Amino acid sequence: MYQIKTLNKISHRGLDKLAKNQYAVSDDCENPDGILVRSASMHEMEFAPNLKAIARAGAGVNNIPIDRCSEQGIVVFNTPGANANAVKEMVIAALLLSSRKIVQGIEWVKENLKGQGENILPQVEKGKSAFVGPEIKGKRLGVIGLGAIGVLVCNSAVALGMQVYGYDPYLSVNAAWNLSRNIIHANTLKEIFENCDYITIHVPLNAETKGMINSESIRSMKNGVRILNFSRDGLVEVPDLLEAMDAKKIAAYVTDFPVEELIGHEGCICIPHLGASTPESEDNCAEMAAEQLRDYLEKGIIRNSVNLPNAELEKSTANRICIIHKNIPAMLSQISAVLSSNNVNIENMLNKSKKDYAYTLIDVDDEIEKNWIKQLNEIEGVIRINVV
Repeated sequence: MYQIKTLNKISHRGLDKLAKNQYAVSDDCENPDGILVRSASMHEMEFAPNLKAIARAGAGVNNIPIDRCSEQGIVVFNTPGANANAVKEMVIAALLLSSRKIVQGIEWVKENLKGQGENILPQVEKGKSAFVGPEIKGKRLGVIGLGAIGVLVCNSAVALGMQVYGYDPYLSVNAAWNLSRNIIHANTLKEIFENCDYITIHVPLNAETKGMINSESIRSMKNGVRILNFSRDGLVEVPDLLEAMDAKKIAAYVTDFPVEELIGHEGCICIPHLGASTPESEDNCAEMAAEQLRDYLEKGIIRNSVNLPNAELEKSTANRICIIHKNIPAMLSQISAVLSSNNVNIENMLNKSKKDYAYTLIDVDDEIEKNWIKQLNEIEGVIRINVV
């Protein structure tokens, strides 16, 4: 019986993927085989020796100590694309909110028209000119990051009549296939900044992207640019943004990540992290996370891991050895030598690597014996061995 700990409320659609006769799921499990998490911070958690995997029901993994997990042989999964449609819809809404001063108009109605009775219509006609804003049709949108969300935003914006520039130096083949042929390929960020009336950011937060919207990048943008951020708050240098908004260089900023300095600032619309907050998104993320956790625990298959390579190999025998190890020379020869010395026949084998770490799946004909595992664990560079 696999023990699974939940750190947040996980949709029942996901939990239903874990057979009740094989999985015990609770929020108070002390020595889990796996953890399902959404937003709970895990940086201060001590991991029990039995923990094999963490599945994040969402794309971002800033709440998980990835380096420590890798060192302990704990596979970390996320669910890229599961919430993409929900975020895409919010971005399209944000394009309109940034242009048409809809939020400001609604607030004006609440503050000024209640109790006006027959004077409401004249007041509306008199006051509405303060909320005039441009249409998005025919305008240029720059999409930075062409992952699952960015691609959907591009295609939807094209359908709305926008001229769309896409930038992503790491564009995958699958993403490229899904992009509309009408997307203009930007070779540099500068091309996005100099040409686009609207800019939306869809990249992870890392050393390369932190603070990418700053005084220098803003200077190269068009006057009156509108910026949308539904990725991470750390992508934007807030003081630089505020200075540019005060100078009217930036006409509007819409973000899903409220911070003190931005709340209430004219031209800034702060949304309380609603990008993926739909029932459909939560169901999709939970199902994907649970399936990935299940396939790893039962079959050793890795799909959508952020710290270890993807490795999919259907079991050809009843006995499988799963080895997480350092990505260093001679590992496979040493592993094979141990099995060969014990007269073990390798029926099937797969080895994949990702940066400093590697993963090897080995299907064997014989019943797996403890002394093999002991000998394999003694190889320098082996981090963890699971038997499924």
